[in-house]
Amino acid sequence: MAYQVLARKWRSKTFDELVGQTHVSQTLLNSLRHNRLPHALLFTGPRGTGKTSTARILAKSLRCPNAKNFVPCNVCSDCQEVAESRSLDVLEIDGASNNGVEAIRELRETVGFMPSSGRYKIYIIDEVHMLTTSAFNALLKTLEEPPEHVIFVMATTEAQKIPNTILSRCQRYDFRKISTKLIAEHLGKICEAEKVRAASEAIWAIARQGEGSMRDAQSLLDQVMSFCASSDGAIDLTLAKVTESLGLTDRTLLTRTLSALVTGENANATQEILNCVTAIFLAGYDPLVFMKDLLEEWRNLLLAKIAGDQAESMIDLPKEEIDFLRGLSNKISEEDLHTLFDMALKGASDLHHAQDPRVVLEMVLLRMSIAPRLETIDRWIDSRARTSTKSSPLSPAPSLVSPAAAPIENTWAEKWSDFVDRVRKVNGLIAAQLDQIELLSLSGLEATLGVSEKHQFLREQVSDPAFIKKVVNYLNTFWGPGHTVKVQTSKASESGGNSPAQLQEKKKQEEHEKLLRKIEEHPLVREAKSIFNSEIKSIRESE
Repeated sequence: MAYQVLARKWRSKTFDELVGQTHVSQTLLNSLRHNRLPHALLFTGPRGTGKTSTARILAKSLRCPNAKNFVPCNVCSDCQEVAESRSLDVLEIDGASNNGVEAIRELRETVGFMPSSGRYKIYIIDEVHMLTTSAFNALLKTLEEPPEHVIFVMATTEAQKIPNTILSRCQRYDFRKISTKLIAEHLGKICEAEKVRAASEAIWAIARQGEGSMRDAQSLLDQVMSFCASSDGAIDLTLAKVTESLGLTDRTLLTRTLSALVTGENANATQEILNCVTAIFLAGYDPLVFMKDLLEEWRNLLLAKIAGDQAESMIDLPKEEIDFLRGLSNKISEEDLHTLFDMALKGASDLHHAQDPRVVLEMVLLRMSIAPRLETIDRWIDSRARTSTKSSPLSPAPSLVSPAAAPIENTWAEKWSDFVDRVRKVNGLIAAQLDQIELLSLSGLEATLGVSEKHQFLREQVSDPAFIKKVVNYLNTFWGPGHTVKVQTSKASESGGNSPAQLQEKKKQEEHEKLLRKIEEHPLVREAKSIFNSEIKSIRESE
């Protein structure tokens, strides 16, 4: 019997065997079990993701006489005929070679005939987007109202080329690219079944080259197995053999370059970059392919730094490589990662037009290795603080409050301010009026209150006998019985500016000036002012 390639030999035979398309298989199974299967289905998605295989599985599920819960047996004649594309009632039509209106007219003439066996006749139209506009128009009526025994399954990689009139008559299923992890797991099972010894790194390298296509990955595995086969028939897959066979970039060389770029700004890193470039060209790697692989590694490095626990689900790499990237990401800031990625992206663009790719690749990598690292002001201040601490321990900034700036010692003013604060807790309105009044003198039990000339509007209010009576009651309560009050106008020359409101304003001003002097005399602030040749304009509290 002729050799059967892995992509055909390991084609999925049941919905459970479909890899990476659970959303499609689950929906179709539920539709079958609840008798809700539509008469026209459209499978769209990238190549090698299981569209045609799903169409055949659906056909076998509908026609297999031994199917249990719509799971085909895959051994009966009906299942074998569908799998080998020779069933009379499951017609596979190539849309690329049968794209004219005549082919669709022939199809319309045959749909009316009952299936030779079973309940359904199934038409699978592959690459349906290749049909002409006339062919699509001829198919419209039949697609919208086919006989009860007919089901249309159309597959395409370019759904945007299909007219909306066709799309609206179909139930659409979007097939997704398969993750590298799922492809690697499936390839591992194939190797185990085929009795092939394969290192996990080799399997992952092949899976990455599949780029989301299971068929492409299986074809590459087939090719590598032929390359690695020994004279006695044993097959041993290693990363080195896979790299050599497929002309891939050595992952070790890629991680060496990445580590040197992250380290950066030292002679050893520059020399390591030169060694890596030499190794790249000695191995015969395409510089543009290498740069694209490096861009992907930068993306993985950034995700490893910022994604946290979600990194493993976002990066299609083995856990060991993700752990390596996490450790490497601790040596570089997120801002520097973005900067170096932009440099690599521009370098990849320059390589497209380079007459000498080696020179361009060398210059790009060397520029990246010596690119200055960004540093936030917070980290800069912290580093300067640590340096200053090592050289000379910081001592507390001395108090620079001069005697002239000290609060005025006035026992009457302080006593009066304390009195007004106590009244405020009882009667806020009275306290608001007393805030603007000074205690000019306290002779025995007689308190003389002064109203400044600019607050004459208060004179009538505070001279009111009812107001004075309330003040006297508060004085008797807080300072003892027997007090009396008289009110007079105080001139500016007589006023010491010692009303409660004025005292409070003075205290705030003194505290602000004290804080300003303390900040200005701090060693770090003095050094920052000297470096930036600047001065403090204002101080605000952070929210």
